[in-house]
Amino acid sequence: MRITYIHHSTFCVELEGKALVFDYYNGKGVPGCEYHGEMPEFSEETPVYVFSSHSHRDHFDSEVLNWSRRYKNIYYIFAKEVKKKLGNSMLKRLGFGEEIKEKITYVKPSEVYKVGEAVVETLRSTDSGVAFLVSISSKTIYHAGDLNWWRWEEETDVFNRYQEVTYKQQISLLKDKQIDLSFVVADPRLGQSQFLGLDYFLEQVHTGSVIPMHLWKHYEQIEEYLELPKHRKYTGRVLAVEKENQVLTVDEPKR
Repeated sequence: MRITYIHHSTFCVELEGKALVFDYYNGKGVPGCEYHGEMPEFSEETPVYVFSSHSHRDHFDSEVLNWSRRYKNIYYIFAKEVKKKLGNSMLKRLGFGEEIKEKITYVKPSEVYKVGEAVVETLRSTDSGVAFLVSISSKTIYHAGDLNWWRWEEETDVFNRYQEVTYKQQISLLKDKQIDLSFVVADPRLGQSQFLGLDYFLEQVHTGSVIPMHLWKHYEQIEEYLELPKHRKYTGRVLAVEKENQVLTVDEPKR
């Protein structure tokens, strides 16, 4: 698998002539953090699967619909809430007719969908929308979206307890899976709780390579994470991104 880290939570995974794009947005619109990563380009015949876990502006951009004008075999897998954001009026403003709707599959949590050659399972997010578990070409890829163990110091105990319970319950659904590649949230805004979700995921899930995301450009914190004695066992398994448009290659699972 060839993985391009575009920016933030946006990744492109290429395998066996197919491309999977997760949570693309154009890198703008979030105050204080602007990105400049760019999408790889493929031949017009390439099957392209475009996933959007939810409608937050750092995870979805209607720009992805324009890709349908270039790629004939494109599939959109959007969380159902994205449908509300797009709506018929926006699609018309963007210059699309009814044909674009046939390319979009709107998904709900806790469901399984067959889209093209992909089997897509969804988990319920602790924030908004869904997380994706995608099986295609004998590989299984997990993208968390905003499913994470969010513990905010300024929130109530009730809120933080809900986050913990819900996250653990959703991750328990992955315990019997064999995952080749996982993209997992490690948001530095959480301070000392930044790695709660990542730690729990690594302890509970049979996964190969894991790439932390949602880092807001604080890439150095993953190296610091791996330098701690209790995390050294994850060296070679947890892959650190360092810059936009960085390319990583995963040949075999590191379970």
